[in-house]
Amino acid sequence: MGWRNVIITQHAKVSYSMNRILVQTSSDKYAVPISDIQLLLVGTTQAVITSAALCALTEAHVKVIFTDHQGEPISETNDYYPTRRTADLVRQQVTWPEARIATLWTKNVGSKILNQIQVIDFVGGDTQTLVDELDKLELNDVTNREAVVANKYFSLLFGDQFYRRDFSPINAALNYGYAVLLSMVNREIVLNGYLTCIGIHHENNENEFNLGSDLMEPFRPIVDQWVSQQRFKDFTPDIKIGLVSLLDLEIGFNGHQTIVSHAITEYVAACLHYLSSETEELKIEVKLPNEVSSDAINSHV
Repeated sequence: MGWRNVIITQHAKVSYSMNRILVQTSSDKYAVPISDIQLLLVGTTQAVITSAALCALTEAHVKVIFTDHQGEPISETNDYYPTRRTADLVRQQVTWPEARIATLWTKNVGSKILNQIQVIDFVGGDTQTLVDELDKLELNDVTNREAVVANKYFSLLFGDQFYRRDFSPINAALNYGYAVLLSMVNREIVLNGYLTCIGIHHENNENEFNLGSDLMEPFRPIVDQWVSQQRFKDFTPDIKIGLVSLLDLEIGFNGHQTIVSHAITEYVAACLHYLSSETEELKIEVKLPNEVSSDAINSHV
């Protein structure tokens, strides 16, 4: 499994040679072994990537994300045939037991709210209202505590004047970070042989990534915590690089320390095995770090 995130931010040509990705800019040339890469983010419309490079990256299950002219993620690559069992697994996916779906969604929401409480505690806020809502969580979150908590949570984190759907730099950063997380969750879903469009809670016919949107929930507060500690007026390339670097942030998962990208791999596999009745117990404890700095390993071009 790769461990390096390669981020392209300027005019460049990305090509392939001898199991390496070559990045040629106007002044330099970089070579990165494909086996080292977990994510290639093409963060500019001024870059060119060859079909040979895309094929080699796809064969190595490297997630490639492309951004639009404003630098926002707009598309990503997904493998066609990551596993020979895809057809059998998809047949299982459309008949996942409702009881297991309800249990998983409840655990996901509970884990997300616990991490949101930790974020508010981290910034010195009053967590009691969120704790009270967590206590009301029922099976399958039938009373929609997730939405109630989100409304209170963002006001506690960014102030009463904060509106989640405006075009502020904070929202741009949150959306960008969530998009990176979603792409990594989607990668693991596909690698495990399932479809990203068939979710357990999200069911929008226009959302290609319903299942990814479901499974990423406990990891969202990682982005929130980091963004809340930044002091920025504009959504700059450095902020984008910092958000990608969160994939290499050390967190707690099921009682041990690991980095976010590895936790996502373990977590997605555990969820899918549970939904397909391959395991009887489901343990998905995601614990945020006590600090938001990270020593991420990235290649920034």
